[in-house]
Amino acid sequence: MENSTQESHLRSDNSVTYESPYTVYAMAVSSTPSPTNLNHQSIALGSFLEDYNNRVDIIAFDPDTLSVKTHPTLSFYHPYPPTKLMFQPNRKSSSSSSDLLASSGEYLRLWEVRESSIEPLSVLNNSKTSEFCAPLTSFDWNDVEPKRIGTSSIDTTCTIWDIEKGVVETQLIAHDKEVYDIAWGEARVFASVSADGSVRIFDLRDKEHSTIIYESPQPDTPLLRLAWNKQDLKYMATIQMDSNKVVILDIRSPTMPVAELERHQASVNAITWAPQSSKHICSAGDDTQAFIWELPTVAGPNGIDPLCVYSAGSEINQLQWSAAQPDWIAIAFSNKMQLLKV
Repeated sequence: MENSTQESHLRSDNSVTYESPYTVYAMAVSSTPSPTNLNHQSIALGSFLEDYNNRVDIIAFDPDTLSVKTHPTLSFYHPYPPTKLMFQPNRKSSSSSSDLLASSGEYLRLWEVRESSIEPLSVLNNSKTSEFCAPLTSFDWNDVEPKRIGTSSIDTTCTIWDIEKGVVETQLIAHDKEVYDIAWGEARVFASVSADGSVRIFDLRDKEHSTIIYESPQPDTPLLRLAWNKQDLKYMATIQMDSNKVVILDIRSPTMPVAELERHQASVNAITWAPQSSKHICSAGDDTQAFIWELPTVAGPNGIDPLCVYSAGSEINQLQWSAAQPDWIAIAFSNKMQLLKV
């Protein structure tokens, strides 16, 4: 990425588009190359159908030929639209011919993605008293301790799973209202955002306390998404419901954002930090725009302008910045998934 202060437009000849039979919502990019072809990147796409039966398709992206390949057996039914999909981070064994995929909906589910098939591994229910559990809004897979997944739910709780044993490690009432997103910082430290308008940090070594890092300026304005900067854990980003701002937080100075990125013309839907740089973040929203921002050491009086701009065909719902292929960003809008070369 060029460190130019000039706004540049991502060229359409540096993009690859895949058209799905369904509206695409959830999306995940594998953190390692495909086990069967080291040149390929696996991408999971979840449908958004107002129906019980939804689908998840695994497709393969080849950056050398700029092509997307589908496999008829790398697809499975998913109950309800998955609210999030995620491949296991930092998968060590590249010799393994399978990958792990997690999905959230009414339960947390784990799937084994093999060369030509997908097998369900487990269905994890966070309710202690019922075979049914409150819908899960999101989850995050701990990249330091990959046996650990944290889920967020509309029942105000966050649940930490040991997926190797299939047991709940701990369950916390995290907020006063629905919890909409969760993100790991370290092996035992996570943060969450909620309809109560707060960002809170939790440490599994001290479950009785949490630290409020930020609260919406307007009381009870929900915070929808949270992204923790893995290259510099001092920084987080969050977005409010129906807001065109991306709020950048420094956990050393709670309550006041260190920056607010305000160039979107409509609601922001997705945010992701660059996997290889601590200063870059990407955002996308209902204005059909995806912006890459470079955070300055000190913001000027007129705010911050994006480094790169990309216009999609319609509102962008989802965004992923590939850790295995940091030159590519994946966006989802309508029934399309598009990969953008940055």
